[in-house]
Amino acid sequence: MSSDKTLPPYFNIDPDTALAGLGAPTGTDGFEAIARACAAGRDDLAGRGLEENGSRSLRLFSTWEITRYLIPVATGHFRRVLKTHPDLPQGRSETPAGAKWFTLDEVLRLRAHFGKDGSKAKEYLPYRPKGMPAKMVAVANFKGGVGKTSTAAHLAMSAALDGYRVLVIDLDSQGSMTSIFGGKIEDEWQTVFPLLARHYAEHLRNANQRRLDLGEAPQPLDDTLSDALDIKAGDLIRPTHWPNIDLIGAQLNLYWAEFQVPVWRMQGRGWKLWDALTDILDADGVLDKYDVIFLDTPPALGYLTINGLAAADILLVPLGASFLEFDSTGRFFDMLHATFGSIEEAENMAARALGKDGLRFEWDAVRAVVTRYDGAQQAELAALMQAYLGTTLSPHRQDFTALIGQAGEQVQGIYEADYRDFNRETYARGRETFDATYAAFKQLLIGSWRRDELAAQQETPD
Repeated sequence: MSSDKTLPPYFNIDPDTALAGLGAPTGTDGFEAIARACAAGRDDLAGRGLEENGSRSLRLFSTWEITRYLIPVATGHFRRVLKTHPDLPQGRSETPAGAKWFTLDEVLRLRAHFGKDGSKAKEYLPYRPKGMPAKMVAVANFKGGVGKTSTAAHLAMSAALDGYRVLVIDLDSQGSMTSIFGGKIEDEWQTVFPLLARHYAEHLRNANQRRLDLGEAPQPLDDTLSDALDIKAGDLIRPTHWPNIDLIGAQLNLYWAEFQVPVWRMQGRGWKLWDALTDILDADGVLDKYDVIFLDTPPALGYLTINGLAAADILLVPLGASFLEFDSTGRFFDMLHATFGSIEEAENMAARALGKDGLRFEWDAVRAVVTRYDGAQQAELAALMQAYLGTTLSPHRQDFTALIGQAGEQVQGIYEADYRDFNRETYARGRETFDATYAAFKQLLIGSWRRDELAAQQETPD
C-alpha cells in the first residue's frame, strides 16, 4: 500500500478547506478591480528607468560598442578621427581617463561622417536605393505568446541602430508595442483608427458625388467621418526615446475598429478596405519619410490585421518550435489563403465584367521565424519544421537567453540594456541571436529593394 504522502496533490482534498479558499463569487465589478490592479502594476513596471519628468531616454553607447557593432572601424582609428575632427561629437567620460560614451544621435552623425569621408570598401551607411518608397514589414500570427511584438520591436531597434529611419505602427489594441516605446495614447483618435475612417470617408464622398451626378440622394457623413477627413498621418506620428524611431501607437479603444470597419464595408460595398492603410500612408508622404515601417498586428485575423498584411511588402510570422504552434501557424496560413483569395475572387469577378485589370495580392517575401528556441530540447522538431516548410522557414533560430529575460524584467529591449549591467561577454552572447535575426531580415529587405531597383531601371533605361 502506498503512503498518503506519496499520493499526487489532487487526492484527498477536503471540501470544507476548498470552500474556505474559494472566496466570494466574482461579478463584473470584480473585473474592474482586477483591471485597476493590473493598471497600477503596469504603471509601476513601465515607470522603471523613467526620467524625473516621466519620459524615457535611450542609454549611451561606448566606444567599444560603437566600433564593434555600429560603425565598422578599428577603435584606434575611430579615436584618431575624433581627435583630428574636433567638430565631430567627442562623447563624454564618467571618469577623467574613462571610456567615451555617445548618444545615438551622435553615433548617427559619426556614421554619416564615415560614410562621406571613410573607406569606400566599408559599409558605413545601410543600403537604401534612391527614389524607392519605404518597405513595410508586418509581423503577424494569430497565436499569442509566439514573440510577435518582441520580434517586431527588436527588428525596429536593430534597423534604427543600423542607421535606417523607422516608423512603428501598433495595430494591436493591447498596445504592447506602444508600451515598449513609451507611447502614451489617450483614445482611438491617436491611433490608426482615424486614418481608416478618413479612407472610408473619402470613398463615401466620391460615391456621393457620383450619386449627385445621377440625381440620387447622397449618404450623409456622420461626425466621426467628417472629423477624420481633417486628420493626416503626420498628426498621429509621435517621436520616441529613439532618435530615428517614430510611433503611431495603440490603446484599448482601437479594438472598436473591428466593429466599425465591417459596418462601413456594408454601407459602401465598393470601398476597398484592405487598401486603406497603404493609400493613406502613401498619400500623406509617410512612405518617402521613412526607410522601414514595422506593423505589429493583433493575434487574430481581423480587419486591422488584414490592413496590415495587405500593406506589407514583407511578412514575418514568428512561431515556437512546438507541435501546437506549428499546427496553429499552418492554420494561420490557411486562413490567409482563404481570406485574400476570397477578396481577389470577388474583386476580379467585377473587374472582368468591366474589362479592367484584376486584383492580385503579392508580398516580396514571406518567412516564418522560430522564436524562443531551445536547441537542446527542440532541435529535432525544428529540423522537421524546416523540412516541411523549406525556404519559407528562416534557417535562423532565435534563441532564448538569460539576457532576454533580464531585459524583459526592466521593460526594455535587448539593445536598450547597458552591457555594464552584465559584462561584455554575456552581453555579446546575449545579443548574438537578435543580431542574427536582424541579419536574416536585412537580407530580405535589401533583396526586395534591389529587385525593385532593377525593375525600375528596366522600365526607364538610360
